[in-house]
Amino acid sequence: MVKELEELLKQNRYGEYDRDNFDRYSSKKKLNPHCPIIHIAGSNGKSCVAHFLEAIYKEAGYKVGLFLSPSLYEANDSIRFDGKSITDEELSKIYNENCKDFEKFGLTSFEILVALCYRYFEQKKPDIAIVECGMGGVLDATNLEDLDTRLSIVTSVSLEHTGYLGTTLSQIALHTAGIIKAEVPVLVGRLDDESLGILRDEAKSYNSPFTIVERFYFDHLTEEAFLFDYGSYKNLGINTDAYYQIRNASIAVEAAYELRHDFPYEEEALRKGLMVAPLPLRFEQSGNIAFDGAQNPEAVEALVRCIPTLAQGRPVHVLFASFREKNIAVELPTIANAVSDITLTTFTHPLARGENDYFLYAGDHPFEGDALAALAHLKEQFPDDILLVTGSLEFCAELKAKAKKAGLLQ
Repeated sequence: MVKELEELLKQNRYGEYDRDNFDRYSSKKKLNPHCPIIHIAGSNGKSCVAHFLEAIYKEAGYKVGLFLSPSLYEANDSIRFDGKSITDEELSKIYNENCKDFEKFGLTSFEILVALCYRYFEQKKPDIAIVECGMGGVLDATNLEDLDTRLSIVTSVSLEHTGYLGTTLSQIALHTAGIIKAEVPVLVGRLDDESLGILRDEAKSYNSPFTIVERFYFDHLTEEAFLFDYGSYKNLGINTDAYYQIRNASIAVEAAYELRHDFPYEEEALRKGLMVAPLPLRFEQSGNIAFDGAQNPEAVEALVRCIPTLAQGRPVHVLFASFREKNIAVELPTIANAVSDITLTTFTHPLARGENDYFLYAGDHPFEGDALAALAHLKEQFPDDILLVTGSLEFCAELKAKAKKAGLLQ
């Protein structure tokens, strides 16, 4: 069954979409996780904020549920309870108990994954669950009307999934605002004025308290951690060299503070939680090879800001692949200005860019159809330089697995 589910999750979940089938299913079959929820939407940083919050509450002694999207290796990776992924046996049991209904109501692969997660939480009864939206908010399958939402978080708003969410920041912000619930606090990251105004207005219409994450200060990298000050906290640390993770950690700190009365914690739990090992493929390094799944202009800009820390004065060579919908007209020049060269490639997803999709950039960057061979060639050609794999989380996950099997990683 797990393999069957894996195949389902590889199906195209982008493009035109409506929730009619899922709404009928969730209503008729009474889908509800029946636990307090922190709901997270936004263009970038959702998984990392959720990961920090899971660690903070786990250190504070709570039983925590977690749903992440997408699952990069196995469906189990998306669904966690008490710090552990759902087992194959648990996943198979829930799927087998519900698969006829999934087929009857014609659910998509992502809707099935959400349903499995909520059924699992219903059984496990976490003290609190942190749920990441797939895309947008208003139509996202994670977004049920009767969720016991305690906090709605919007990490960022940028131009992505434009064929699905809209072609302007205001349209995307409106989609994202769909997770706002009546009188439930809303927390947002540092947003552009247009998106901020839309989200603030939506929160006001729902009589929902609205908080903007504060700025962090005095950030500096040490051998042990990236340290920063936030609010009254001094020298908070995160276990990564990625500067952009400080913003995600700040959102998690503010989120925990917003819920301090319902879910109290000690400062020690906060500090220990922030030092959790980072999620895979977020500025992840193995020898001279680094993987970062930056897959939209905002994420690419954040990654580029980290390149000097990664390079330490050495040249950086990029291996890049992305989905066809992504805005490479902005991403590629941004990367090119910060590195020695870029090699374009592809991966096995049906929506991945192929050689013909890069025709406008053929004169600037060579294309290699075999990503693993391209990485091996770069490693042989530049053994002392930095090789950076980026463009898509899915691409990074696929190539990392292949590179590990081929012995290219330390």
